Amino acid sequence: MRFLGILLIVLASLGPLPALSTPSPKRAAAGDVAPKVAALMARMTLAEKIGQLNFASLAFPYELQLEEVRQGRIGNMLNVVNPDHLRQFKEAVQQSRLRIPMLYGIDAVYAFRVAFPVPIAWAATWKPELAELAARMVALEAAQDGINLTFAPMVDISRDPRWGRVIEGAGEDPLLASAFAAARVRGYRAGGLATAAKHFVGYGAPEGGRDYNGAQIPTAELFDRYIPPFEAAIAAGTETVMASFNTVNGVPVTANRWLVTDVLKTRLGFDGLVMSDFVAIPELMNHGVAADLAQASRKALHAGIDLDMAGRAYDRHLDALVKDRSLPMTEIDAAVRRVLTVKYRMGLFADSPLPREVPPAPSDARVREAARAVARESFVLVKNNGATLPITPQSGTVALIGAAALSTNDHSWYGPARLEKPKTETLKAALEARLGSGQRLLFAEGFADPCGVSFKDKAAAVETARAADLVVLVLSEDCTVSGEGTSRAHLGLSGVQQQMLDALVAAGKPIALVVETGRPLALTDAHAKAAALMIAWQPGTEGRTALAEVLTGEFAPSGKLPMTFPRSIGQVPISYSDLPTSRPSTADRYTTGYIDEASTPLYPFGHGLSYTTFAYSGLAVSAPGMGRAGAIEIRVDVQNTGLRAGQEVVQLYTRQLVAARSRPVRELKGFQKIALAPGERKTVRFTLKAADLAYHDDAGKAVIEPSPFRVFVGGSSSADLEGGFQISDEQTLTSE
Repeated sequence: MRFLGILLIVLASLGPLPALSTPSPKRAAAGDVAPKVAALMARMTLAEKIGQLNFASLAFPYELQLEEVRQGRIGNMLNVVNPDHLRQFKEAVQQSRLRIPMLYGIDAVYAFRVAFPVPIAWAATWKPELAELAARMVALEAAQDGINLTFAPMVDISRDPRWGRVIEGAGEDPLLASAFAAARVRGYRAGGLATAAKHFVGYGAPEGGRDYNGAQIPTAELFDRYIPPFEAAIAAGTETVMASFNTVNGVPVTANRWLVTDVLKTRLGFDGLVMSDFVAIPELMNHGVAADLAQASRKALHAGIDLDMAGRAYDRHLDALVKDRSLPMTEIDAAVRRVLTVKYRMGLFADSPLPREVPPAPSDARVREAARAVARESFVLVKNNGATLPITPQSGTVALIGAAALSTNDHSWYGPARLEKPKTETLKAALEARLGSGQRLLFAEGFADPCGVSFKDKAAAVETARAADLVVLVLSEDCTVSGEGTSRAHLGLSGVQQQMLDALVAAGKPIALVVETGRPLALTDAHAKAAALMIAWQPGTEGRTALAEVLTGEFAPSGKLPMTFPRSIGQVPISYSDLPTSRPSTADRYTTGYIDEASTPLYPFGHGLSYTTFAYSGLAVSAPGMGRAGAIEIRVDVQNTGLRAGQEVVQLYTRQLVAARSRPVRELKGFQKIALAPGERKTVRFTLKAADLAYHDDAGKAVIEPSPFRVFVGGSSSADLEGGFQISDEQTLTSE
């Protein structure tokens, strides 16, 4: 697969990962466990086999489920978080006839006890090793209580911020998302959890940005854009893959044999198990492709869905389908074989070739330290006129406005949030501790709630601003509108936050705007009115402390946007890698663009500022061309031209100028995050292979064409330092 080659180049360019106290676990080969699986299956009844395909969700009274475990009718459980409940289910397994260990899965995505920033913020670091660290820490906390599977990472590509689940992914670009998919799989596995790469495939492209809605994706685009992160997750060792809820080109993935069996299991070579999403098999009836639950069960199993998550469809109907010969026993056996193979390879059986070892729990201080490190590098400074930030003694009196500055909400949305959470420092307390001696911090809540749904005292906030030299306004996307089932038709500031911004602007003081969000927003008006603007995402347990460190210059911001920020909702979906058109956008009316809005985004993909500046020069391409097996080196000099130390993400983009089909105006092909002292210069090198420039045709085959290419290097997708080269011959790759 061409994308794996690109991914390895990117990961190699990032330098060594920080030392991990626990290496990623080794996994027994499928052949090593095949005899054990065959011997166990020979002893199983049909009911016990079907039980292994039943992934039940904890329900109360759960004593009924404990009895089903004893009977072998439930082989896996999700949402069992309470340690006492986990103990009881494990005891029930020991009371069953065959004592087959269970998968215990939860959504330990970015938090268990300590909350890390949300995953889109991990991607904003452009540092996969930080995502690996974060995933490992989350897994280490969750694994201590007996959980062995996380429903993560979500690796869906999305160009539509109306879709609320962009918060869980790595944004719009397949190369960046692939690097983070692999890092997250490695991290969770090193922390003691198996992973479920999700949602295969196209879930991030719903029409209208509406969660669960269908997606229309041509085959070529499917392989170029949406499948690569799954390839990366598979290569990194994900044990399971979760199928998506939605339809792709009219067929629900849960019933799509071509996607699940032909593409995922056969072409991509995935030998783990495939699970449905939550109650997705019964929902085939809602899709209109199954008349009843029995038909839904048959279609899902035939498609290649090995585990029925919370649907109870397999449990209720597979037995009868086998007995009336509507379903061949071979399909049940194939699914059971995959489930048992995964459990053996995870080391869950007493006679597994490589027994599972749960790494020791990290200290609370170590987890919090990691969470703060990730947060520091995730903040994206998108505007900073007149060096408004950082806050220094020269900033004078600072007015901190916004109830979010008092918030300790870590934005954990999953069940473990019900567990006792560690204390979280507020932004107000963190700033008070860091302002210089003699410097005053004034404060006004302004809003009645952290998310600005309503005012508390707008007039008092305005008076506070008038008494200061600099206003720091902290706004937060409405706390209920990020995550699953939170599609938005509007992407402006929620509640009355825009009204507060307008009132503070009238006070006449420079405003440094901090926005906590789980998705790109349309901030055109805010951008025009604020002197500085920082995207803080949803920063987690240590996030407000890290934010204060960055606002006061203790650390320089170094995040870059993993998704394009639109000027207005009418531009959505929007991406830096659009296809060119016959009439590129100009001031002329009859070109691609809008008559009432600019065609350019507010903030392009890859954009992000620091408290210093960087200059690019000396772009050099090692050769004017290469053949189909060739490679070239691209190098560029980057210098810190400011007075502060900083980090810069050096980004490499290409464009194929002539091809059999229209190719994107730019594609990310490499990135490196480097640290530079004031005045320091470094030479950054990228290796680019011809195979990295292949694309897929309508049959899903990868093609390399002879063509001229342009390369662009800089600090965002708008990079203007460019060079060129030529691929001199053609090859069609089978990719099969």
